[in-house]
Amino acid sequence: MNAEEPRPGHWPLVRTFALVGLVIAVLVPGALWLRPSDTASTAVASTSTTAADATTDPTAVERTGVDSTAASASTSTSTTTSTLPPASTAVDDGRSSAERRLQNEFVVSDADLQPKSIVASGTGLFVAQNMMYRHNVMVLDTAGNVVARIPDTVDLAAYGVPNGVTAQGSPVEAVFTPDAEYVYVSNYKMYGPGFDPVADDNCNRGNWDDSYVYKINTTTFAIEKVIATGSVPKFMSISPDGSRLLVSNWCGFDVSIIDLATDTEITRVDVGRHPRGIAVTKDSQYAYVAIMGEAKILTIDLRSNQVVGQVGDAGQTPRHLLLSPDDRYLYVSNNHENLVRKIDLQQGVAVGKARTGVETRSMAMAEDGESLYVVNYEDGTVSKVRTADMAILQTEPTGVHPVGITYDPATRQVWVANYAGTLRVFVDR
Repeated sequence: MNAEEPRPGHWPLVRTFALVGLVIAVLVPGALWLRPSDTASTAVASTSTTAADATTDPTAVERTGVDSTAASASTSTSTTTSTLPPASTAVDDGRSSAERRLQNEFVVSDADLQPKSIVASGTGLFVAQNMMYRHNVMVLDTAGNVVARIPDTVDLAAYGVPNGVTAQGSPVEAVFTPDAEYVYVSNYKMYGPGFDPVADDNCNRGNWDDSYVYKINTTTFAIEKVIATGSVPKFMSISPDGSRLLVSNWCGFDVSIIDLATDTEITRVDVGRHPRGIAVTKDSQYAYVAIMGEAKILTIDLRSNQVVGQVGDAGQTPRHLLLSPDDRYLYVSNNHENLVRKIDLQQGVAVGKARTGVETRSMAMAEDGESLYVVNYEDGTVSKVRTADMAILQTEPTGVHPVGITYDPATRQVWVANYAGTLRVFVDR
């Protein structure tokens, strides 16, 4: 089985745990919540971290969303003013990222959070995609303040979709344009009249619903366009020259290539079962795509929009891809092998491996390319890996089911999205 994500049917168990927590809280004085209940409309404050978010740093603080007016079912964006000071810009200390240490800073808890991914803009914003469980994109600043909550409900007809209906999405992944003026968000499925959102992570080829990517303005936080893509779109990447958006369509078995000058899909490239991770070379000419269900990594020429090669030694269930700053090495998280491999693209073989933890998922890279930050889903940890020799420098607890991660060069913050409902923030000092 190549499925990599918990499906909606798994969440009644989480809700059961939450109910048990409520009973404990009533019976045991001082008992703490694991996370806000599913029916809560505002964040539940806590004066310390919970057992699920245990930390070795006693100075870590828990922060909750400060906007209590926005319900996830709302069709309009809600914004709020930051109440906590932004994180300080990192000072050049002459050290490489591999010489620094991850330190816990704070945890963000909010009733609207159930993040599948977290992505940094590079300009002080972070977007969390909360799937069909919360139906929103949450925007935060470097202090963990909620800047905006963007519901995923859209009137497709208003965006020019023929016979369009009012529908909800399920935000799963995001990518910012190089200038950070826009962020594109993929929707795992669409919900509404005429949609049949039955495809899941075990899908075979079939007549599944296509979905949409939202283009969101990072100043107004308005959804400006919706772009048709394939079935169950997941990971996305934008070419460094800003001309192309690539979307891996998990159940479509293909990759959508979108022209960003017109925000229209140019073509879909058939790649095989369950494509996921994408990494584009610095010259914007080639894209590497992880085909998770077929244990391979393909190369697409973005000039011809055709598959032109295959990377050797991809390992099993290749999930997330990152390129070294010089495009020499490709880093691969192999989900079911519980490791990250370093592939020399000139030799076509793995030249290093790091066994970070059970179910390696997403990765982030420091700005100097000397460190990787890797989340281990089942272990509830993040590992810091030195890229030179793939040595594991640190492994820290994150919370329940870390699945997404991002790195902000300006502050050296590392944000982890815990699928159970929190964001944990570290700083590499």
